[in-house]
Amino acid sequence: MSREITRTTAPPARRRRTALLAACSLLATGAGAVAVMQTPAAAAALACNVDYQVSDWGNGFTTTVTVKNTGTSVIDGWTLTYDYAGNQQLSGGWGGVWSQSGKTVSVKNADWNKTLAAGATASPGGQFTYSGTNAKPVSFAVNGVACNGGTTPTDPPTTPPPTTPPPTDPPPAGNKVDNPFQGAKLYVNPEWKAKAEAEAGGSRISNTSTSVWLDRIAAIEGVNGGMGLRDHLDEALKQAAGQPLAINLVVYDLPGRDCAALASNGELKPDELPRYKSEFIDPIATAVADPKYASLRITTVIEIDSLPNLVTNVSGRPTGTPQCDVMKQNGNYVKGVGYALSKLGPIANVYNYIDAGHHGWLGWDDNFGPSADLFAQAAKAEGSKLEYVTGFITNTANYGILKEPFYTINDSVNGTSVRQSKWVDWNRYVDELSYAQAFRQRLVQAGFASNIGMLIDTSRNGWGGTARPTAPGAQTSVDTYVNGGRLDRRIHLGNWCNQAGAGLGERPKAAPEPGIDAYLWVKPPGESDGAASEIPNDEGKGFDRMCDPTYTGNARNGNSMSGALGGAPVSGHWFSAQFQELMKNAYPAL
Repeated sequence: MSREITRTTAPPARRRRTALLAACSLLATGAGAVAVMQTPAAAAALACNVDYQVSDWGNGFTTTVTVKNTGTSVIDGWTLTYDYAGNQQLSGGWGGVWSQSGKTVSVKNADWNKTLAAGATASPGGQFTYSGTNAKPVSFAVNGVACNGGTTPTDPPTTPPPTTPPPTDPPPAGNKVDNPFQGAKLYVNPEWKAKAEAEAGGSRISNTSTSVWLDRIAAIEGVNGGMGLRDHLDEALKQAAGQPLAINLVVYDLPGRDCAALASNGELKPDELPRYKSEFIDPIATAVADPKYASLRITTVIEIDSLPNLVTNVSGRPTGTPQCDVMKQNGNYVKGVGYALSKLGPIANVYNYIDAGHHGWLGWDDNFGPSADLFAQAAKAEGSKLEYVTGFITNTANYGILKEPFYTINDSVNGTSVRQSKWVDWNRYVDELSYAQAFRQRLVQAGFASNIGMLIDTSRNGWGGTARPTAPGAQTSVDTYVNGGRLDRRIHLGNWCNQAGAGLGERPKAAPEPGIDAYLWVKPPGESDGAASEIPNDEGKGFDRMCDPTYTGNARNGNSMSGALGGAPVSGHWFSAQFQELMKNAYPAL
């Protein structure tokens, strides 16, 4: 599938969205947050409820604190306060201005969530470190008024704070949890598990969760005797064994799919939106809405690549294609995504994540803001609502490094910014984590809920092995500095097909970083991105030269070598040589 690097040719001085850098700052930990106190009459009318959720990994944790206005009057400006009983220390926060004085934590509203109408909520989140025990706070206050029918944080608790973790029972019917991966098992796809175990050494990772791809109409019932959607859902019920379990589905069959690539073209023609609705989305929605599966947390990745193509690969851009112009003009990408959300969003146990490209695609000023606005447009199309979107996913089936430890976007060498290096090329981001966290904030500005979460596909972005740098590059020039220290060892940031030298990345986990709902293996390791040479097939998948190791490139990868492995089969088919290399170069190592 298309993962092109697509900046415009305008010089940096002409870029007009530089204000986004400040807007996308994630952590706000000012030391002097001041409570906004109300008059006695107003305070008496204020009523609030606070829901405190935590993801704890032993010496640190993230928390989401949902504040709800349960009164009848609007709250215009709010400050939440609560106390910890232990030595919890604030590292950073989002969704508000976080500060800590002693054991007391304060969160003041951000500008965009200042006003809480009756029944409205705000969900700021914070990250903390601690040692010993991590007891939950026992009382909360908003603007000095106790919430949950309790006392203010300044009053001593009347009972010892709880020391047991929050319950992991499924939420009541109709109530969605904030992060569907938190406190849940992750589904292990038995078909991928069997392929992994057939490989030498594959049993080391065969019990890792990977996603179920619905990339054509036939996949709903099962292809060539394989498992269909209901088969996977039935298996998920068995694996759940009565406990919460999240199963991730990739919904991927838009008409005119992947207009800027060939390896991942789909079966539906550009004008076949009616078939997409009736033969693809409707049967999926019917299956996942079956009450039989109500206890599962069914997460979806909605239509990889296609919406970003409408921003970067249309007329007026150096990488524009006639196919993408068609899809922009007929609106079927926007309509298709909206329709999928409109059908899946109202289902109580379904959580939708829209594809948001990756930092090497949308990280430039010219692409960043317009993409967020386009996603909001699609989320309101065809009867959909913004609330039907749980979050977004980056790096799906791509190779972008999670974190670059040896250089940052703010570094310079001999007065030259790393943004001027050939590798970074004026991008604002150097890795997926910083991009995902910043893009999340821009999506909130576009109208999405303040508690949306991000996913990052870490299936093939480990970049371990002997080629992995262990220190910063030499500071002889900005290029030697970046190239010598970067963990992402691709020839060019725009290379996306079966990349040589790649390795397995971070294992799937919930709430690993602020604003990130989970790391997932969405692209099952070992499944090809595209054929290395033309292979006839009945899946509608063409031959893309970016998958040919002899290809010398195009405008999308700076006319560089493709960096692809040889001998690759059609996209989605098993590629043993790549699977072995991914295990060899895994980071963390197996």
